[in-house]
Amino acid sequence: MELREKLEILADAAKYDASCASSGTEKRDSREGGLGSTEGMGICHAYAPDGRCISLLKVLLTNACVFDCAYCINRASSNVRRARFSVREIVELTLDFYRRNYIEGLFLSSGIIRSPDYTMEQLVRVARELRETHGFKGYIHLKTIPDADPALLAEAGRHADRLSINVELPQPASLKALAPEKDAGQIRVAMAGLRTRIDEAKEARAEASVTRVALAGGRRAAAPRFAPAGQSTQMIVGADASTDATILDVSSNLYGSYRLKRVYFSAYSPIPDAAAALPPAAPPLVREHRLYQADWLLRFYGFTAPEVMAGGEGGMLDLEVDPKLAWALKHRAAFPVDVNRADREMLLRVPGLGAKTVDRIIAARRVRSFRMADLARLRVSLRKVAPFITALDHHPRGGLLDRADLRTLVLPRDGLAERNAILPAGLLARPVQLPLFAHV
Repeated sequence: MELREKLEILADAAKYDASCASSGTEKRDSREGGLGSTEGMGICHAYAPDGRCISLLKVLLTNACVFDCAYCINRASSNVRRARFSVREIVELTLDFYRRNYIEGLFLSSGIIRSPDYTMEQLVRVARELRETHGFKGYIHLKTIPDADPALLAEAGRHADRLSINVELPQPASLKALAPEKDAGQIRVAMAGLRTRIDEAKEARAEASVTRVALAGGRRAAAPRFAPAGQSTQMIVGADASTDATILDVSSNLYGSYRLKRVYFSAYSPIPDAAAALPPAAPPLVREHRLYQADWLLRFYGFTAPEVMAGGEGGMLDLEVDPKLAWALKHRAAFPVDVNRADREMLLRVPGLGAKTVDRIIAARRVRSFRMADLARLRVSLRKVAPFITALDHHPRGGLLDRADLRTLVLPRDGLAERNAILPAGLLARPVQLPLFAHV
């Protein structure tokens, strides 16, 4: 099979893995030798139509697999075209694409061939040859196999910037039913092992930063390197009956127990000749989007999973509005919030105020009081925040927070009447030209 044909098959097969971000690693470049960089314009990304961030060279070593996971297009019983790269082919593709300025990094995963150990050994060989033979200093993300020998996982961490192990499904019972060759307990054990090694490497780097070795001419001692960008995981959404509440509870546990950098969500895509246990249709893509927004609230806005779910119904997030707005609409007694006096924790709960905007408000209000025009200069959506805040020149119109139709008023609308109903006097919305592809 020609190399181009392999690339078409194995790049397409990799699209189902959402955990392809390249952030969070150490700064590294090739100015003192080697090849590649993780800085500046750095890692090149493409964005799929559904909004997923995809590395330009994101491939599988092979889409052949001895496992028969019911939800996977590459399962053993699937009738798909198979292909396999050699270690040398992956290495040369990465280097050639880098030299052509197509990519700055590699995301590499694989189906299970022969055994977990053999497959993991092949993945490690790719990373080792790039680093040690070719001096490649760009970003490398390796998808690791929980059943592989811990020594192989340890070597993977020495070469890769980030490692990831997919938990696959939110509930162990679902994993056992749909992927009987996989063990939820073993996945957690492997993640715990990675966390321990990552923590040890961080502690060693911290010690090395303040320890100087006399025999090294005063230079800092080299610290051991292990996955400096941490570990991540992925859950498939909609392949089983798990609610959003269950998914967010699992996510919270994963962040707390294993210090993950990210939990990625991937909406289930129906596959040919699917098992009867799988749903016949994909979940709404907006469900995946709402889960990502909820995940953001958990990581950066101080929300707990139960608080996020309080904005939904029946264990599911509200698909019509974002989770923070949904929470605010059900906790109107907490508003309005005075932007000139409220603490950071409360400002982070105001719909329309992001974490960076809140920090700018807190820094600026030390020297001046905020008016609505000041918020507008920070590019805050006045229509969204107006019902939930007070400012020097603004207080929500009488009874606005108690209105039964408040939800309707804060939903995105193109009409001037709806927007002006909640904006303060003197800041009425002006007609704007609609974008060509706006939904009307």
